[in-house]
Amino acid sequence: MESRQLTAGPEQEGLRCDAFVADCLPEISRSAAQRLAEQGLVTRRGVALNKKDKIKAGDQIQVCLPDPAPAQAVAQPIPLDIRWEDEDVIVINKPAGMVVHPAAGNPDGTLVNALLAHCGPSLSGIGGELRPGIVHRIDKDTSGLLIVAKNDRAHQALAAQLADHTLYREYEAVALGRLRQDQGTIEGPIGRSPKDRKKMAVVPGGRPAVTHYRVLGRYQGYTHVQCRLETGRTHQIRVHLASIGHPIAGDPVYGSRADRSGLGRQCLHARRLTFVHPATGRQMTVEAPLPPDFAGFLARLRPEE
Repeated sequence: MESRQLTAGPEQEGLRCDAFVADCLPEISRSAAQRLAEQGLVTRRGVALNKKDKIKAGDQIQVCLPDPAPAQAVAQPIPLDIRWEDEDVIVINKPAGMVVHPAAGNPDGTLVNALLAHCGPSLSGIGGELRPGIVHRIDKDTSGLLIVAKNDRAHQALAAQLADHTLYREYEAVALGRLRQDQGTIEGPIGRSPKDRKKMAVVPGGRPAVTHYRVLGRYQGYTHVQCRLETGRTHQIRVHLASIGHPIAGDPVYGSRADRSGLGRQCLHARRLTFVHPATGRQMTVEAPLPPDFAGFLARLRPEE
């Protein structure tokens, strides 16, 4: 069992115990924090706290985190949109709404469950039992391309390309407002937001992040952009576009109240992947068309006069 020592800051004065724990530990949901309190695993000066107890600035709170139960992803016959496959790699066009791998709150129905049914035991084991073959990820509500390794040699080669920025990842997005420049680069270190630990933000001391963009079309109230990742930080494109005042349409986390798109998910699609094949050494490019909700939204927009 892991023990965490938490110190309440002035801005956390008056928070409920469960809200405080969830605020300090982004990997813990509010409901999970409540369960920890109910089990007597959240204490102050040795006394167990109720989930509703109020926290004071300067409080030293100890949280005991039970060891996770061993888990193993199971194969599930879920349809896959396969854009390329051979004995070394498989490239999937992931639909919006699908989680990449099992985790707390999403034990099944994920891309990994579908891959296990399709590929059997041939996936790389480097990512562990819950992430077999997974070289990189995209958010649940982002659609588009993911490359998956079917053996350890391929996984190592693709991971090296990801690390040295030679695995080319191109996205398309619809951003709120009018981007003035036809193309540009957004550079800003990304880390946990000091205001909301469940969100990412451009913050001093964050991990270096670089996004290149090019305008594909301008519409009344929105801009269609192509984005190329030089780095791969959590929520990078969403955070970077929001940081310059142009959040992605439909984004429920980093979006704007001025957005009237009604999409229900961020209008972001991983459109193109270019990589060097780990076995043949041949450069390959795989593309995925815009999904119906993205294409339909673009079709409804009025071009800028």
